[in-house]
Amino acid sequence: MMAVSIAIVGRPNVGKSTLFNRLVGRKLAIVDDRPGVTRDRREGDAKLGSLHFKVIDTAGLEVADDASLAGRMRAQTEAAIAECDLILFMFDARAGVTPADEHFAEVARRSGKPVIAVANKTESRTGFQGAYEAYALGLGDPVPISAEHGEGMADLAEAIVAIAPATGYEREEEVAETDAVVSGEEGEEEAIDLGAGVIRPLRIAIIGRPNAGKSTLVNALIGQDRMLTGPEAGITRDTISVDWTWRDKRIKLFDTAGMRKKARIEDKLEKLSVSDGLRAVRFAEVVVLLLDSATPFEKQDLQIADLVEREGRAVVIGLNKWDLVEDRHKALASAREMFERLLPQLRGAPVVTLSGLSEQGLDRLMEAAFRAFTTWNRRVPTARLNRWLGGVLEHHPPPAVSGRRIKIRYMTQVKTRPPHFAIFGNQLDALPDSFQRYLVNGLRETFDMPGVPIRLSLRSPKNPFDRKK
Repeated sequence: MMAVSIAIVGRPNVGKSTLFNRLVGRKLAIVDDRPGVTRDRREGDAKLGSLHFKVIDTAGLEVADDASLAGRMRAQTEAAIAECDLILFMFDARAGVTPADEHFAEVARRSGKPVIAVANKTESRTGFQGAYEAYALGLGDPVPISAEHGEGMADLAEAIVAIAPATGYEREEEVAETDAVVSGEEGEEEAIDLGAGVIRPLRIAIIGRPNAGKSTLVNALIGQDRMLTGPEAGITRDTISVDWTWRDKRIKLFDTAGMRKKARIEDKLEKLSVSDGLRAVRFAEVVVLLLDSATPFEKQDLQIADLVEREGRAVVIGLNKWDLVEDRHKALASAREMFERLLPQLRGAPVVTLSGLSEQGLDRLMEAAFRAFTTWNRRVPTARLNRWLGGVLEHHPPPAVSGRRIKIRYMTQVKTRPPHFAIFGNQLDALPDSFQRYLVNGLRETFDMPGVPIRLSLRSPKNPFDRKK
């Protein structure tokens, strides 16, 4: 049974994102005192008492030209109104009902959807008195709440049940069975089967510098204008997740805000946006690093790629805006040479040319993402590992330290996601970094693990005659 879908709408800075976070029980949406923080619409699984439903956070409604950024934001909100079952029209009770509230209340009423007037910020006497101005909106009895302090949530639940079909809510036990949110530390989860018996979708985060075309790419993949796009750099602020199916395989796409150089980030809001994107990287399984084909592998691109490698995610390099490149053969050869030279820690990662605007190379991108995920989960049998290790040590033994040869006895794989190998022997703390890189490169080439981070642990037995400090 499909859950009821509820959209929170209203003019900017009335507390829509605060209520959204309160309903989903987590700080998913970025909240700030300034108006116009939210731009894209964000969906989440909400719980209010015994009710479970889908809630949609929207951008603030403003009167603006359709081609402007504010106008495109309003179009996103109108799309949320069109697809929802119930509208929560929120206004600031402390400011009272403004002409803008009256105008957009009429827009909500003309939609034909049930509407509940929600008077926010009523924790003070002034706010509580201002809530009664909502009768002028013609939306029935207002529900006074304080989203920040959690007041009035029981009254809001009663209003929702009274106006929306009671049969559209999932029971708590049903939600527990179908909930696909994964929590906990990365690396502790078992590999998932993305075939017919899939438990949850493959999580793919799309990251990169501002104006690389991330939101345009997401829209092209899912086949709809779900993300706010435009010529302006830095439009996306919140990390937005979208559920999608590609060739009968479930996927959760994460569109993130552009990441600039750390020294250039001074605004608090931009810091929150970047932090939200970094959290998406940590909980993703495959990361698509999207580059502008005109200026690939700039310093910031390299820093983002290094971050992804340190987080241990599977990586796919996407060269976007490929339709604007004139000499494509030369540009691709140059990009691959730069990638191998500047990012040796991700050697062999797939480089895919694409264009989100003209929808070119999308299937190649997804095929590369699933191959990277398979490699990320690869496990090598211990017997094969040690046969390979014996041959390596025979042809290239480790150097001697203080006249004593470093002894490497055996190797085993201790983890996947990413592949993690442990080497056992004596005096391994003196094993040079260059020899460790030699082993990692050999593992990558011999066991077909291109592009994924490889971890190496050195484990030596304790000497019983060493005195503890």
